[in-house]
Amino acid sequence: MGIATEIADDWHAALAALAWGVEAGADETIGDGPINRYALAAEAPKPVAAKAAPQPEPAGSDPVAVAQAAAAAAQSLDTLRESIAAFDLCELKRGARNTVFADGNPEARVLILGEAPGAEEDREGRPFVGRAGKLLDRMFATIGLARTSPDAGTALYITNVMPWRPPGNRDPEAAEIAMLRPFVERHIALVDPEVIVVMGNTPLFTLTGTRGILRARGNWSQALGKPLLPMTHPAYLLRNPAAKREAWADLLSLQARLR
Repeated sequence: MGIATEIADDWHAALAALAWGVEAGADETIGDGPINRYALAAEAPKPVAAKAAPQPEPAGSDPVAVAQAAAAAAQSLDTLRESIAAFDLCELKRGARNTVFADGNPEARVLILGEAPGAEEDREGRPFVGRAGKLLDRMFATIGLARTSPDAGTALYITNVMPWRPPGNRDPEAAEIAMLRPFVERHIALVDPEVIVVMGNTPLFTLTGTRGILRARGNWSQALGKPLLPMTHPAYLLRNPAAKREAWADLLSLQARLR
């Protein structure tokens, strides 16, 4: 009986010690043996390096200024493509699969400037390859022009204001257009087409500073020293088939100008 009583007393004492420790805030077992907190460590802990304070961006990181310098330095379409692909100051690039540069014959008399890549264009890395792109090809084929033509007289060269797809196919913001405009201007200068066709509000605004494609379409003007013809975007024509009659009139006007 004496041994049983002693064991019971030890158990109750241990339980009481545990309850006291929990009450004191010790709710986790550290180890089986005692630890001497005053003993010197075998190796002094290494000091944690302080995080560097954020540095202000240099003046040269202004997106428009950087784009202007990069575009001016591009002496060919290949170097311009590389410059655009290396441009990291536009947030759209982070969410895009591909940098969509251009398609068609760079010797073409007609340059088509669109807005931005859609989902299909982002996947393939080429402009106007979705439903709107297929309609565009059919439209221009009616006046004898094609992006696949090796003949400059019957060829098309196609590019966009934005080389990266905006999320959800939203309209590009004014700041995004401003920082990509130097690349657009340099692109047009290097291709040096006879005629520019802008399809939709964004390219119209980029080259002329005005909006209202439904009012502007079909009315010839000038931009960057080139004849400019505004047209409605093929995506608009897919939503509004009745507007195809006006698009046909614009194509005939382009055909007459080229002749």
